[in-house]
Amino acid sequence: MTRHTDSRPDAERVPSAATPVLARVAAAIAPLLGEPRAAGTQISQYLNGARLVVQESRGDWARVRGRDQYEGWMHRGYVDESEDVSGHEEWVSLGCVARSVDGSTRRLPLGALLDAGEKAVAGETVRRVELSVHFPTVGAAIAASALRFFEGTSYQWGGVTPWGADCSGLVQSIFGLHGVLLPRDASDQAQCGVDVAAIPDALMAGDLLFFSDRDDGRITHVAIAIGDGRIVHLALGRGGYAVERLSGTGDAYVEALRTRIRGARRVIGAEKG
Repeated sequence: MTRHTDSRPDAERVPSAATPVLARVAAAIAPLLGEPRAAGTQISQYLNGARLVVQESRGDWARVRGRDQYEGWMHRGYVDESEDVSGHEEWVSLGCVARSVDGSTRRLPLGALLDAGEKAVAGETVRRVELSVHFPTVGAAIAASALRFFEGTSYQWGGVTPWGADCSGLVQSIFGLHGVLLPRDASDQAQCGVDVAAIPDALMAGDLLFFSDRDDGRITHVAIAIGDGRIVHLALGRGGYAVERLSGTGDAYVEALRTRIRGARRVIGAEKG
């Protein structure tokens, strides 16, 4: 099975500045990098409208921290540090084309916020205050959203949207859509919720199953259980989105994956949907 490591260096978790300033993402997707240079490794992404705290400035680069407390470097071309970030009714993209007041259009991925004055002209949006109505915190609904929104997604290290994501990016984005803020990395997600038996056939929809391909057992991969012994995940070994039945035989990838199971967590309780 292709090696897959979904944990980022501790050096990316840096101390906060004494007097941080607020900013917001002003691009559909803004890469968060491990170093303040264009060739730096993408460690995550923040989406249009996301609120950030600027921890440090270095020329054209800012070290920022998002709502999930994840930190990294972002080019100032992606952020707006002057605009008031409060006031207007917020709409969340479920994958849409938005038109601004000047008539220009742009695509926004799942989870991005529309700017004030933008209107969706194609695709779907939902009022942010109504997210819980459309996306309840129920395991079956979470599993269904993972299947619906990320089908066909390619694997991209550091990605968080259906335009390209890694395993923990899928998990964070889908749980966030359903009102549950999770950490960015699989190793940190493995500390959330309560421990349950890591038996695929016994997992409920919405449970998280964790894997490791390291000698020290550090978690490097996460998947969402969808019931009946199946999982949905974004896997480098599959090139992206895949649904697996872990009790299956004859598939070398699944057999290797099964040997790397290290635990399972129930984040949202025992809802059966």
